Amino acid sequence: MAVSVPILAVVTALHLLAFVFAFGAERRRSTAVAVPDKYDEKTFCLYGTEAATVYGMSAFGLLLVSQTVVNGVTKCLCFGKGLVSGTSYTAWAIVFFVVSWVSFLGAEACLLAGSARNAYHTKSEGIYKGKELSCAVLPVGVFAAGAALTLLSLISTILYYLAHSKADTGGWEKHQNDGIGINMTSPSDAPKQQNTEFNKV
Repeated sequence: MAVSVPILAVVTALHLLAFVFAFGAERRRSTAVAVPDKYDEKTFCLYGTEAATVYGMSAFGLLLVSQTVVNGVTKCLCFGKGLVSGTSYTAWAIVFFVVSWVSFLGAEACLLAGSARNAYHTKSEGIYKGKELSCAVLPVGVFAAGAALTLLSLISTILYYLAHSKADTGGWEKHQNDGIGINMTSPSDAPKQQNTEFNKV
């Protein structure tokens, strides 16, 4: 299987867009402050923007599409015709395949959990000037971890695709088949062989 530039372009673009959205989600995390009501009797949690949830789910979807594309092309390593054994390309393809999936699953977990947690709003109220009201917010670094794992997934996915393309059996089989049935006798030797066979008769 030859390396496809459009496939590389699509996978790279989707991963980079997912990284941008994940980084944006970290910057736009929802914040909350405990504020009193207008009668100064109770406090409630006032939350900020929900943009991080939208960004996080967008990154989640883009990363999922990119992983689907590259594994669809390579038949997820396990469902194709197989790779040429005994080559370094095959070994590297397996290594990058594992790293790609681990980083992908880690990034998706961070993005999904971060989006869900960012959308959660505390509903309870507290007595003003009494017990302090705790407002639930997403911890710092969840979306950042998703963004970092997205970059790792991009690198390992591209390397996996390139190594798989080198170790794919398609080109090797074609090369072997091209050599079947070829007469190793040079044209200048052909008349000599014909004369020898005629004299034996």
